[in-house]
Amino acid sequence: MWDFPDGTLAAREVAAWLTSEQLGWRLVPPTVLRSEGPLGPGSLQRYLDLDPEHHYFTFDESEKQQLRPAALFDVLINNADRKGGHILIDRDRHVWLIDHGVCFHREDKLRTVVWDFAGERVSVDLLEAVDRLGRGLAAGVAVRSLFEPVLASEEVEALQARAARIVEAGSFPLPGEGRPYPWPLV
Repeated sequence: MWDFPDGTLAAREVAAWLTSEQLGWRLVPPTVLRSEGPLGPGSLQRYLDLDPEHHYFTFDESEKQQLRPAALFDVLINNADRKGGHILIDRDRHVWLIDHGVCFHREDKLRTVVWDFAGERVSVDLLEAVDRLGRGLAAGVAVRSLFEPVLASEEVEALQARAARIVEAGSFPLPGEGRPYPWPLV
């Protein structure tokens, strides 16, 4: 990825998990950095036994209605590559999001397949979680120290700013100029 610093994609995977946990949404499987692996340093994510053929493009309407937190999560982390196959549902109907290596860029790069809620008001509970994260990042030490080992300081600042913009807007964004969809879609 030419527009993301070399050697940072694994850390971004961890930052996505940290964000999900701080929000209390449990969307991303537990993810950690490992300094030694068969091919060198990288991230390790808990394996979930999910059906890869059951994803965004095969979800029924009731399953798609569960995706509001996922859609807001993508806006918050500035996901530049949310494909349909990166959104899965387990047997208990829990939504899981995978593949977050190209997120958290300081420049707007949102590319996602989940535009189902564009323009819709965000629920109070989701906004409160985003606001709590943003305020935690602004307050400094506790929350911020979780992200500083995995994101550059300007990316943490951008995350904080996106949280504030989401809360201020109070609604899901509309697709922006340029390429708002990833390629390929799945």
